[in-house]
Amino acid sequence: MITTDILIIGAGPTGLFAVFEAGLLKLKCHIIDALPQPGGQLSELYPKKPIFDIPGFPSVLAGELVDNLMEQIKQFQPGFTLNEKAETIDKLEDGTFIVTTNKGTKHHAKAVAIAGGLGSFDPRKPLIDGIEFYEDKGVEYFVKNPELFRNKRIVIAGGGDSALDWSIFLADVASEVTLVHRRNEFRGALDSVEKVQELKKLGRISLITPAEVTAIHGKDKVEALEIDIEGEKSIIETDYFIPLFGLTPKLGAIAHWGLEIEKNAIKVNNALDYQTNIEGIYAIGDINTYPGKLKLILCGFHEATLMCQSVYNRLNPGKKYVLKYTTVSGVDGFDGTRKEAEKQVVKAIE
Repeated sequence: MITTDILIIGAGPTGLFAVFEAGLLKLKCHIIDALPQPGGQLSELYPKKPIFDIPGFPSVLAGELVDNLMEQIKQFQPGFTLNEKAETIDKLEDGTFIVTTNKGTKHHAKAVAIAGGLGSFDPRKPLIDGIEFYEDKGVEYFVKNPELFRNKRIVIAGGGDSALDWSIFLADVASEVTLVHRRNEFRGALDSVEKVQELKKLGRISLITPAEVTAIHGKDKVEALEIDIEGEKSIIETDYFIPLFGLTPKLGAIAHWGLEIEKNAIKVNNALDYQTNIEGIYAIGDINTYPGKLKLILCGFHEATLMCQSVYNRLNPGKKYVLKYTTVSGVDGFDGTRKEAEKQVVKAIE
């Protein structure tokens, strides 16, 4: 039996940062994840994708962000149960929980934080006859290694942030980049749309809208795509077809834990602490929903911070907690190092 203060389900960026915030409060964490390595989607789907909205980082690769988070939490020595899925949960009379994985590993925790991102996920595939035959033969639903497309001709389909971001990034990698979208308007960030338009003017990206890929041609691998452009058929020769239409989320066994679910997301009380309808169970990051929810990594970091504060108060009723900034207290500033940290701050100012 593995015992811990907070059991975190999901080793994505939100779950990893929760370990850091819990560590500042002297709370021990253990993490369960279905993948064989930490990082969630960042490690599994796009480790080489640049991320631009992490405070303090003009740009950071997804895999690099995971490495930094792992380095940040190493001092707090979290435990990991990897390559296993949280299957069942039982709440005991004392308010603690037993979570058992699909492989029978049992975890006893005082609080549970579900940070499963989109849960388990499958790519949304375009309705093209025979597309399964070409999977891994030129059809790629994720960009795990951009070097796969070095000096190759690629066609990306989609109108969201992933389609725009990868079109921009791969313009410096592939020999030809074509972006196909069924509408003239894009759903992604305005800045990314403007960058794509600029690259189009420079001749580094071909932009085809409104249009849709309707067929794939090739004997043993992708050789060409048939595109419907407002009712007219066109053939484009290509080496790779990358449809980026998002992911279909699945909560899996968590959907049967008695939590309040809305559109494949777990409802939480964002006015307080991101707790679910079951006391002691929280949901943070992309897996939760509440009015005004934004699915951003930095929002997950904020939710993780407030969740840890709530767990501390729940486990220490009546004990007053005084928030100390890490610039004053130090990372392990709850063990008497405050005065030395204060000296360092004063010295830096002088």
